[in-house]
Amino acid sequence: MDYKLNIGGCCMNKKGCNRNSTQKLSTFDWMCDLPETQKDTDFIEVQFKNTRKGYFLNSTKIPLEKGDVVAVESSPGHDIGEVTLVGRLVLLQMKKYNVNPDKIEIRRVYRKAKESDLEKFSESKAKEQETMIKARQIAENLKLNMKIGDVEFQGDGNKAIFYYIADERVDFRQLIKVFAETFRIRIEMKQIGARQEAGRIGGIGPCGRELCCSGWMTNFNSVSTSAARIQDISLNPQKLAGQCGKLKCCMNFEVDTYVDASKGFPSKETQLETLDNTYYHFKTDVFNGLLSYSTSQNFGANIVTISAKRAKEVIALNKKGTKPESLDDHSKDEAKPVVVDYENGVGQDSLTRFDTGKKRPNNKHKRPNNNRPQQAAKPETTTENKKSGPRFQKPIKKNNNGSENNEK
Repeated sequence: MDYKLNIGGCCMNKKGCNRNSTQKLSTFDWMCDLPETQKDTDFIEVQFKNTRKGYFLNSTKIPLEKGDVVAVESSPGHDIGEVTLVGRLVLLQMKKYNVNPDKIEIRRVYRKAKESDLEKFSESKAKEQETMIKARQIAENLKLNMKIGDVEFQGDGNKAIFYYIADERVDFRQLIKVFAETFRIRIEMKQIGARQEAGRIGGIGPCGRELCCSGWMTNFNSVSTSAARIQDISLNPQKLAGQCGKLKCCMNFEVDTYVDASKGFPSKETQLETLDNTYYHFKTDVFNGLLSYSTSQNFGANIVTISAKRAKEVIALNKKGTKPESLDDHSKDEAKPVVVDYENGVGQDSLTRFDTGKKRPNNKHKRPNNNRPQQAAKPETTTENKKSGPRFQKPIKKNNNGSENNEK
């Protein structure tokens, strides 16, 4: 098999890696260009609709590659899914998600999907939208405080998983009976959160990229408004909330960096005393090491920006009972914002290329031509002898006898 490497170091053969896969939460197989790692284990990873994944045992040693559609064991019957990982990386993924084969029974892979399997699977998949609409109507008629977000049929069509969202505990025993009588299949109810629903539906975030929950995130940690306060983000609920209605998960990405960078800063609750005023904390520029203080506790008034070092000096003086004349006595140079000069390291255009206009060439000053004969320099005329020059002299007329006669 010929392997072609791309920028990411992954092979670009037909079933090599999931770099360009349309599956959600696809794992980048950085071992796919190492053929010796593909046969380290008989466990494989199979992905079903949206974000549902499972790990199965290839006990019959069927030659499988990423992208193969297989029929796997289910309860009851069988399910149809796509192989997303094989080889040594599957063991690492199982360890990550705490899937222990010694404690959990791993189901088997039956075969590669046949045409009959795929036809039955497509028929079952075509019923999902209609079933979801009917299920929502039934839940509304029963006056249950829940929302059915998605329906997933099993590959053989004998079972369906209903994903629902509910703020409170729901007694859906009667609902399951109605579902079983209406759809004539086996019913499984699975509760998910708002973030999981957004991951299943997908979308584009305000950053212009695919939602993290539908692209690569698998574990959802709680997000609190303290993450916004640490990063000095405006507490605007419309901007802090994602498409799921919860606080954006990306608010947790840089919190640790801000916490480490602000360890050397004084407390925001500390007031600075001078001979004239009392200053309260207003704003912090963590990465430039600057603090802004205001004479008003509620809004910005007479704002003074000083360095963290100067703020500590003033706090130390206040503890000794001394009040300086002003905050920025010794930190005028330090309080200036740091201007970062970005270097052109990757061959891109300058970031400030549009700030100043280009000077156009002046065509008036042309280069001298050395081939032309040099003319004698003209005598300089001053203001005193301007009127005495030949330009201002009266014309001289000659008589018929040749004598000159000045015209009056």
